[in-house]
Amino acid sequence: MEEKNFFVHESSYIDDDVQIGEGTKIWHFCHIQRGARIGKHCSLGQNVNVSNHVIVGDGCKLQNNVSLYEGVELEDYVFCGPSCVFTNDLTPRAKYPKGPAGYKKTLIREGASIGANATIVCGHTVGKWALIGSGAVVTKNVPDYALMLGVPATVRGYVCQCGQQLKFENGEAQCASCLRRYRKTGDGRVEEAE
Repeated sequence: MEEKNFFVHESSYIDDDVQIGEGTKIWHFCHIQRGARIGKHCSLGQNVNVSNHVIVGDGCKLQNNVSLYEGVELEDYVFCGPSCVFTNDLTPRAKYPKGPAGYKKTLIREGASIGANATIVCGHTVGKWALIGSGAVVTKNVPDYALMLGVPATVRGYVCQCGQQLKFENGEAQCASCLRRYRKTGDGRVEEAE
């Protein structure tokens, strides 16, 4: 780390070979491990662990007690609610550790939000601007803009980029809050209309 243009609380520990972007704030009792890359203007709450080689994009907010294990990547503007959980091994055994070669990649796309105490099972992608409800357990890929609730989590609707739930009529919706427009494609995906 060259010039320190970010904030790290004195109780936190930053390993060697870590990149931290300008304007990022790392609060109490955090640990950023070797090879981690954290973007600009992020906020890491109390007791956050960012494991080896994890990538965190710009503008991400990691609330208290979040651990990002090796194999997890967050694109820009991802929100991780308090104590949400990521995994990186589908069949862990204390006696038979697999190491990084056995980890499954998890990708959280731009703008997605993960609610408090939600669990993201490894090997899946959470689509852009998706919203994972508190306590939900994600066991499959999540479409863009999807509202995911329950155990296991299922699609219960779609949300705008601003977070408001969308109401579709004839395959089209307009956000009541920010007025962005959306449409459902022939294959059932949701995309922002131009």
